[in-house]
Amino acid sequence: MKSLVHQLVRPFLAILWIASSLSSHAVKAQDLPIPTAITNSLERNQIPLDALSISVTEIEHGKPGKHIAKTVLDWRASEPMNPASTMKVLTTLAGLDILGPQYRWRTKIFTDGVVRQGTLNGNLYLQGSGDPKLIPEELAKLMKDLQALGIQKIDGNLFFDRSAYAPSVMEHNTIDGESLRAYNVPPDPLLYAFRTLSFQIGKSRTADFIDISYTPALSQLKVVNQMQLVDRSCDNWKSNVRFNLDPETGSNNDQLLTAKFSGTFPSACKGVNYNVVAIDANTFLTQGFTAAWELAGGTWVKPPVGKDGAVPVAARLLLQFEGINLADDVQDINKYSNNVMARQLLLTLALEKMGKPATTANGDLVIQSWLKQNSLNFSGLVIENGSGLSRNEAISAGQMNQLLLTARNLPSGEIFYNSLPIAGADGTMRNRLMTQLRKFLHLKKKPEARIKTGSLADVRAISGYVISKSGKMYAVSSFINHPNAWKGLDAHDQLLSWLLEDGPEPKQAR
Repeated sequence: MKSLVHQLVRPFLAILWIASSLSSHAVKAQDLPIPTAITNSLERNQIPLDALSISVTEIEHGKPGKHIAKTVLDWRASEPMNPASTMKVLTTLAGLDILGPQYRWRTKIFTDGVVRQGTLNGNLYLQGSGDPKLIPEELAKLMKDLQALGIQKIDGNLFFDRSAYAPSVMEHNTIDGESLRAYNVPPDPLLYAFRTLSFQIGKSRTADFIDISYTPALSQLKVVNQMQLVDRSCDNWKSNVRFNLDPETGSNNDQLLTAKFSGTFPSACKGVNYNVVAIDANTFLTQGFTAAWELAGGTWVKPPVGKDGAVPVAARLLLQFEGINLADDVQDINKYSNNVMARQLLLTLALEKMGKPATTANGDLVIQSWLKQNSLNFSGLVIENGSGLSRNEAISAGQMNQLLLTARNLPSGEIFYNSLPIAGADGTMRNRLMTQLRKFLHLKKKPEARIKTGSLADVRAISGYVISKSGKMYAVSSFINHPNAWKGLDAHDQLLSWLLEDGPEPKQAR
């Protein structure tokens, strides 16, 4: 009898449980603070809500020079998430405030020789401090400074002093195995041109053949062009390009290089860049320095050999070269999401505040101290390299928004604000929100979104400011950590569009 009752009652109880669950789910869905357009986008792309975090605050003027924040949207905002490249927000903001926007990296050149009748008889020792933007244009200035010392010819070799960094931070470890990609270049106190060869490939303007040029100039690089021009669209042009870089040792133990291109190239391509990191740091710097000296009109008694070496105690300082200021460097870090520049900024904080050799751990300590000084307690924060190129770095959307609010109250806040990519205009946001922004062309004061982006496999992230059509300023940070995160770009664009429009009324939100 008891068994019969159970058989009759059990289906009824199951129906009640399902109905109760559906009712509970419906209530929760209605109570979600997230705008419908965002939840619909997530659902279409099979991204669960627990893979998303959002923090939106309206930034208002308080007392003179003091901005305050009012919460607009909070969804899992306290959960530590992988921020990808939005971690650069923390690194650059701390760097600007600690070092100052006018900070400049110093590259010192020493010699163990003397200058006689325009010839330097002796070796050159380059000692770096981690200038992240020692590019050909800057190296050309350095060469002019050398010539101003009365040097026209050099009879000696090159030695590279990288003692500013601990050896561990210069190891070439990657999270994706793509060691030849420019975004994976490791830090280097004597980083030159991001250690990246950039080939410019395009159809000649005067004839039906392919032109190949490259930067930076290297003293022992030869380009062999065996590519064929084909009548095809420019889509996927790289898949048909074959590239080999063959090194060989010359008679003076110098490194000779042959860059060979073969395959096909579409005639529809107006010009593309093919970037590669395929040369060791010493060879790249030796050939770059040698070529830059020759381009400046200087000569060598014989091609120099370059290798690691500490500056001897008896060596004398020839010159100290100062690079581009930090404010300009931060523009590149944030607008174009330059990983190695961000990593070197973190190491510079360690170098300047805790001495050499700089380590990532010391950079972390400097930033943690800075956070405390600004009354920011970031539990769950993980800094591995400061660039976001990491599987381990973590910060919450709410903490990121606290940084954005703090920035508005710092002396360098406007410089930081201007370094963020502008939607529809530049940097990594150049092609984002184009359609939405066209709606506001008629307005005298147009809204804008200045947003740092971040992307890794399984991660999509945004963090920055939105000025709405009514002139309100919002700080917004959102992270998606999920295998389908690459489909989450639309959800983030929906969030930014919602803020550009000042957001819907609460009743319209789902």
